[in-house]
Amino acid sequence: MLDLDFDDAQLAIADAVDKFCAERCGEEALRAAAGGFPAELWTELAGLGVFAVATPEGGGGALEIVAAMESLGRAGFPGPLDATFFAREVLPDAEAAAVAKGECVVSLGAPPLWPWGPVADVFLEVDAGGVRRARLREPVEAVETLGGEPWARAGHERGEALAVPARAFALLDAARAAYQAAAGRRLVDDAAEHARTRRQFGRSLGEFQAVSHPLADCAISLAGAASLARGAAFCIDEDAPDARARAAAARLTADRAALRAVAVAHQTFGALGATRDGPAFLRSRRIRQIASLPPGPDAGREALLGCFEAASTAPAGGSA
Repeated sequence: MLDLDFDDAQLAIADAVDKFCAERCGEEALRAAAGGFPAELWTELAGLGVFAVATPEGGGGALEIVAAMESLGRAGFPGPLDATFFAREVLPDAEAAAVAKGECVVSLGAPPLWPWGPVADVFLEVDAGGVRRARLREPVEAVETLGGEPWARAGHERGEALAVPARAFALLDAARAAYQAAAGRRLVDDAAEHARTRRQFGRSLGEFQAVSHPLADCAISLAGAASLARGAAFCIDEDAPDARARAAAARLTADRAALRAVAVAHQTFGALGATRDGPAFLRSRRIRQIASLPPGPDAGREALLGCFEAASTAPAGGSA
């Protein structure tokens, strides 16, 4: 049986990121960063070596990335985290090193929309044909987004096509899945605490099955999504042939579970869940935003179908 518990090194990464987020990325910091890019926090996070994980300089692998992303997801840390790990895999060494140091911000976009475009230094266009460099053309229009992130709408000039190993997309999906599963679980935990302490009709909300059962279902689904993300990371580290498909499945599962958690948490919080200053707003909108990032769910489904088709056409083991 595969042991999905983190080892000591992975726990150390998670603990270090947890401590950093607790000290530097609390509710006030998240609200202050809403609508902009947290440049100072980004530089500090890079200084911890988080973006260098799974490189020859930083050591570790995909499981260490997942450990960090779980901690960042629980905190709701903003920024193009998964795009940063992706860019490190496809850019030349010098640029990849600058990205890992937090000196370059990456926009991984599907034109004409560019996530974090107003603050990005490197633009990568992703579509069914692969990944290309891009250079934005004026005018660059700022776009208001669901998650409060600074996006841009702009035309672009296509640059060179980049060689993209399957590992890069697998890391992207596994990192997103870990973040979404942890962010959704934090939202469910907050809603469960509210249900435990909020009283209606002389009883706590949590005593009503219509409240407690959906929260429990969400917790189970999110735990499964987190396990899938860790399992996919293990397969990436082992260079398993189905690692890309497993990572795609993890991301699709995590997005669905986290979006369900958003709906249930908002229902649990009631009117508090519908306010911008309420306890659910910051995390729920970030979850929804990440679920819409390119490459979208169709790319994940195509990866899964490709794996199934390859398995169905492969010769039977031991045949001549």
